[in-house]
Formats: sequence, C-alpha cells, structure tokens
Amino acid sequence: MSADNRYTYAQAGVSIDAGNALVKAIGPLVKATRRPGADAEIGGFGGFFDPRAAGYSDPLLVAANDGVGTKLKLAIDTGRHDTVGIDLVAMCANDLIVQGAEPLFFLDYFATGKLDTGVAERVIAGIAQGCTIAGCALIGGETAEMPGMYAPGDYDLAGFCVGAVERGEQLTGERVAPGHVLLGLASSGVHSNGYSLVRRLAADRQWQMDRPAPFDPEQLLIDALIQPTRIYVKGLLPTIRAGKIDALAHITGGGLLENIPRVLPEGAHAVIDADAWEQPALMAFLQAQGNIAPGEMARTFNCGVGMALAVPAELAREVAAELEAAGEAVMHIGEVTEGPRGCTVRGAAGTWGTQEAWSATHEA
Repeated sequence: MSADNRYTYAQAGVSIDAGNALVKAIGPLVKATRRPGADAEIGGFGGFFDPRAAGYSDPLLVAANDGVGTKLKLAIDTGRHDTVGIDLVAMCANDLIVQGAEPLFFLDYFATGKLDTGVAERVIAGIAQGCTIAGCALIGGETAEMPGMYAPGDYDLAGFCVGAVERGEQLTGERVAPGHVLLGLASSGVHSNGYSLVRRLAADRQWQMDRPAPFDPEQLLIDALIQPTRIYVKGLLPTIRAGKIDALAHITGGGLLENIPRVLPEGAHAVIDADAWEQPALMAFLQAQGNIAPGEMARTFNCGVGMALAVPAELAREVAAELEAAGEAVMHIGEVTEGPRGCTVRGAAGTWGTQEAWSATHEA
C-alpha cells in the first residue's frame, strides 16, 4: 500500500491531538478541586485518594453514579453547556449525603461523536465547579470520541462519586418512627429529572426559550429551565454529624411519592402536606402548560423540594434554624405516621397520590 493510501485514526474521525489539547486545557480546573486526601492531578491511569488524610479513621466507603438525562439535550439545543456539569456532580453527591457520607472524589465520563474542545472544556469546567461546591476532588475521567455513535453536536455524560462515613454513623432510616417531622429543602428548579416531559411541552407549546419566562419577566425561560441542581452537601454535613437527622431522601426521578419511602422502615408512612409550601412559579407553569394531574406532578417533578429530612419532633426547629443559617430554604412539609411503608401527598383539593410497598397506587 502506498503512503497516499495509509489510514489514520484522524481519517476515521478521532483526533488524538484534540483529546490531548482538552486534557491540557482542563488541568487548572482539575487542580482547583484539590482537597485533603487527593492531589487532583490527571494524566495517569487512575486517581489515588487517602481517606486517612481526609480525617477518617474507620470509614465505610459509599459509591454513587448517575447522569444528567435529557436535560443534556436542552443544553445542547440551546448552547447552554456551562452548568450541566454541576448537575452531574449534584446527582451523585446528593445521593451520597443521604447516606450520611461526605463526597470525597469524583470521576466523569464525557462521550461524543466528534470532540469539540470548546464545548467539552465548558462542560468539564461545570463539573469542576460542582466538585468545588460539593467539596470533592475531581481526580480523573474519560473523554470518548466515537464517530457514528452520536448525532453531530450531541454528547453524553456520566459521573461516579465516592464518599465516606465513619463506621456506625451512616444514615439508614432505621431510627425513623411515627412522630418524626418531615422537613424539605427548597430545590433550585426542575433539577435533573422530568426533562423528557419538559421538552415535550416545549415542542408542543412552541415555547420561545430566548424570551422572558411567562412566570418571571426578570429571566429568560431557558435560564429558568437550565438552572443547575442544588448541591446540599455542605449545608447538611455538620447537622448530620451532630446526629440530629435520622433520614434523608434526595427527590429525583419518582418525585416525592417514590423517593421518600426509600428511607423509611416498615410501619412508617410519610404524610406530605402539599399546601405547606408555595409551589414555585416554574412548577405551576409546567403543571398548567401540560394540564398535569397533581399525582403525576408528585411522581415526576420535585415540586419545589429537592431534599426531604426526617428528624425527631423535638429537634425540628433547631435543625431548621441550623440549615437556614447555612443558606438553605427550609419548609415543614409533613410528618411520619403509623402505616404501611410508603408516602401520601395531600392538598386542599384532596389526595395527590399514595405510594405503598413500591407500587404506584396514586389517584389524582
């Protein structure tokens, strides 16, 4: 075969040079996430972390992985790549804190058909920002350029986070009992679940993303929809370590109805008063635009509550005050009663829905 007919990886659609340029560009972003236990250097075949250097003597390791879902498609279609990395970290780090675990380190996976280093750098800058907010080190990751696997301009993200909690201090929900108060921490928006429905509404109702939001003329509609998932780690960790919280539920896919029962023991039933907090304008907008039944809202969206806490009644005010001082908006959303393990959401108009024994039996 002549020199003119020799194949190269670049001819097949993969640029090693672009990948190397990206690694060089994100180096300072990664170093900015350094924390005790990790040097946050990249370029090796794996990342090291020293739990003892992080202050742990007998840690249990807790791992979580997740993605951003079809919120990525909204980001890609509108060119808003800067904050989906925060979403990626949030979905994993918030899942760790509900176990009582401090997120220690994070790794990402970025896959695309053709690497656009400018877009990738913006995405990874968001991941680094999320790691800083969560207090974990970005110790590695993978960028995969796979021609033919993705449509032009598309990419996908996955995140992997490991945390630690001292043995015996993990949150399992076993201490929750009838009489516990349920507190809610406000969400920052839709977070990272329900976007297939959001995008369907946007297409069917022909929303103008670059126009002021109908429910808030002070911001563009796209800015309201792309708002990154709130990371609750630093606000919650001191109160968790003080032993004042008995269970936490990260309100993700499945909403209030399906996530709260995951942290309840047998014989405990969560009763949520949907009238106890004002539904955010964005949620009310989505519900009205899709004529969405209350029960469907409670199983699809967070309805303004990104994290639910179960605390002893005598500590509820103290815990609320501590979290408010840490910058969280706290709501008293319900209580734990005797009954089958599950959750019921009620409002002035009646029962929104009930989830018992992991089967959806809600009625609108």
